[in-house]
Amino acid sequence: MDWTQTLGAGPLLGIAAGAVALLLVLIIWLRVHAFLALVTVSALTAFATGIPAEYLIQTLTTGFGATLASVALLVGLGAMLGRLVEVSGGAKALTDMLIDKFGEQRAPLALGVASLIFGFPIFFDAGLVVMLPIIFAVARRLGGGVLKYALPAAGAFSVMHIYVPPHPGPVAASTLLGADVGLVVALGLLVAIPTWYVTSYLYGLWAGKRFELPVPDVLSGGPQVEDAENPPRARTVILLLLLPLVLIFFDTGLNTAGSAGWVDSDANWFNVARALGSTPIALLVTVFVASYVLGQRRGRTRAWVEDLLDKALAPVCAIILITGAGGMFGGVLRASGIGDALSGALSDIGLPVIVAAFLIATALRVAQGSATVALTTAAGLVQPIVAGDGYNAVEIVAIVIAMSAGSVMLSHVNDSGFWLVGRFLNMDVKTTLKTWTVMETTIGLMGFGGAALIFALAGAA
Repeated sequence: MDWTQTLGAGPLLGIAAGAVALLLVLIIWLRVHAFLALVTVSALTAFATGIPAEYLIQTLTTGFGATLASVALLVGLGAMLGRLVEVSGGAKALTDMLIDKFGEQRAPLALGVASLIFGFPIFFDAGLVVMLPIIFAVARRLGGGVLKYALPAAGAFSVMHIYVPPHPGPVAASTLLGADVGLVVALGLLVAIPTWYVTSYLYGLWAGKRFELPVPDVLSGGPQVEDAENPPRARTVILLLLLPLVLIFFDTGLNTAGSAGWVDSDANWFNVARALGSTPIALLVTVFVASYVLGQRRGRTRAWVEDLLDKALAPVCAIILITGAGGMFGGVLRASGIGDALSGALSDIGLPVIVAAFLIATALRVAQGSATVALTTAAGLVQPIVAGDGYNAVEIVAIVIAMSAGSVMLSHVNDSGFWLVGRFLNMDVKTTLKTWTVMETTIGLMGFGGAALIFALAGAA
């Protein structure tokens, strides 16, 4: 867009605060549908911040489309896979196995640990959608509300997405700051695992008792299946859920090999293989395999599978649209310069670099919603300071982790993940703020504490 923002930091931050407040009033008090409220407030915010009218639609659709590009395919394919697993009896079989192996009391822990493993190569939204049918099946079987089981799993995907490569945020920040990616993985896991245990597992158990919510039917596409005919073995379901993980991890390995020069990254076979390992294609392949293994191989007709997959999409359409609208709101905040104004004001205060890195990433996260954008932008702002002050390798990694912690703070209405989790778990906005927002904030605070400790120890060594 060929225009220049003329408003100062003060007016821009005031507009941002007013936009969030208006959005909450519309959704919570006036009961306006979240999709309509997000689109309306996005348009009003664009006008208020001075974005020219001729760029209004472009700004709105860019943010909306960019979010849908990353979310819609994953949610749609994940919903299809989830419905196949649920109706075939696979979710029940895997649930029975988990309870038999770990016991009823440790079921939330088992789901969380499984999500940590799945979350290593798989992005947050894709991993969550794939795990939800299992989470819902366990919650139905054992009772106690869905949050007791969902929050430990969702928190596991979140900490892995934020703190550990090969996820895009920590990879981009590591590249910009010149951090050793292998060291980021090691120290990122050192911070992520205890952070998950305290802020997601233990907190999830407490929040599940405080907010005992029923298990949603959003992924069911129809009546729940209690006793499916000819159900698959739990081992079959595990192998199906591992298939996208293996494909995505293969893509990660190829990318590493290409960057290191071990293979020719310009070769056609290399690019085709990497495309097969991309998250949407990996899920697409898995849906086709699951359609055969859980459908036709078990005596179901092609028409039955087609009807089942068609019904799986209807319940998630609202989730996709609301998530896209959340991305639209965040895109308007980015295009208006609100995030840049806030980070610029913070960068001039003169705080210690690790504190400044955390606060800048936090400010960007609060201002525009995207954790990856917040982390990448914060890394660009901090890069000149890190480059000129002679920090050692461990200190640089600690700074990356501190920015990662800031990028997960205070998830609220401009974050597409806020809407994804809230709508899948059938929570209203107030409950999502009291549970998901609190959990994400504690993930950031504890992660920053771990990063600051590593930074201090590395500096003293």
